[in-house]
Amino acid sequence: MNGLTVAILIKLFLGIGLAFNVLGVVALYRFPDVYTRLHGTTKCTTFGSIFTSASVVVYSISKYVTTGEPRFITFTIHVVIAIFALLITNPTAAHAIARAAHKSGIKPMESSISCRKRRRVKSSHDGYCPYCYIVDDRNIRFFRNLV
Repeated sequence: MNGLTVAILIKLFLGIGLAFNVLGVVALYRFPDVYTRLHGTTKCTTFGSIFTSASVVVYSISKYVTTGEPRFITFTIHVVIAIFALLITNPTAAHAIARAAHKSGIKPMESSISCRKRRRVKSSHDGYCPYCYIVDDRNIRFFRNLV
């Protein structure tokens, strides 16, 4: 690969990783309860970290190809091991936090239950739900603005 392709690939992976991490921050501020916040941030930061690490792997491999120094291969192996560790520990930690929240009695917010289920159980939103609009007696969801 030439230098321009590598630079584009690195910037692409960094951009995707940054976008996922920003979405994780938005999920942390936007979602109503601990379970949905945990779900959004865990998924987004895991993928963000994977793509950021992938850009480091691409950089290390390109440096190894151009210079031939074995330290770049060692660095690539370390990053791949870190990615595998992240794939194991991040969901496990999220599960442990969610389980601790559940055992301590924290219930999910009612707004995180789907409107269809809420309409069957009780009419809590009386024609207006901040998360969706009821149109022509069909449950059609329109997501609110992020900010």
